[in-house]
Amino acid sequence: MVIDIHVHVQPLEMMKPACRAVMEAKHPDFERIAALAHDPARFVALMDAEGIGRVGVINYVAERVMGFTHEVNDWAARYARDHRDRLLPFGSIDPTSDIDAAREMDRIVEHLRLAALKLHPPHQLFHANQYRQGLTALETVYRKAQDAQLPVMIHTGTSIFPGARNVYADPMAVDDVAVDFPELPIILAHGGRPLYMQTAAFLVRRHRNVWMDISGIPPQSLLDYFPRLEQLSDRVLWGSDWPGPMVPGMAANLGRFLALPLSEAARQRILHENAEKLFRLA
Repeated sequence: MVIDIHVHVQPLEMMKPACRAVMEAKHPDFERIAALAHDPARFVALMDAEGIGRVGVINYVAERVMGFTHEVNDWAARYARDHRDRLLPFGSIDPTSDIDAAREMDRIVEHLRLAALKLHPPHQLFHANQYRQGLTALETVYRKAQDAQLPVMIHTGTSIFPGARNVYADPMAVDDVAVDFPELPIILAHGGRPLYMQTAAFLVRRHRNVWMDISGIPPQSLLDYFPRLEQLSDRVLWGSDWPGPMVPGMAANLGRFLALPLSEAARQRILHENAEKLFRLA
């Protein structure tokens, strides 16, 4: 039961042309990838073929940079509706927008019943701790997610998409979030790659409510970036970031991970046991 917690299946028709061009340039088979966004059964069949048991279907709001609006929440719920035993739909709120954050959080938790939230500071253009400087909608998101025990994935590390602002990429801002919301399950997406791996590892060691996924990192380089991965393995989640730029595939990344000199117990924790615990999966 491999759980790939970080796969981007999104309504690509919303994506801005400049951002879509980045994806198309990296994937000669982009049209096949785009077709999966219209056919969840076909995507589940791909998961079967690649040996993946469950997937975190990552969607997030980033209208100014990527083009994705708050409609992604309903889209994610619809996409996963008939496959909730295999698909974990992620939604999002942009706390810098004029949306009623409290009302949308209630809808995400009680009506859409999404599995988690995704916040993307470099694409949503805020610091993860900006509630301390008056971004009250962000505090609402964190507080309601904590009350519902809804995991919040926060993008950490840089982005190459046009319009991204990498001043927001440093995960150290999440230190405040973990202190102020100690019961909030937090996932550091991408482990801070490629500049902030040590910071991400520090936050995982420091805070009992902080996890990290290792998506978007070449698996063969993981032990170079995280020499203590074995010791961190009780709070690390497997993820591929497919079909992100330079990610060859879910199974290809998995095969490279399995070649690392880790204990079988650490592999099992990273590949499925930690996600089962965090998402309360049977």
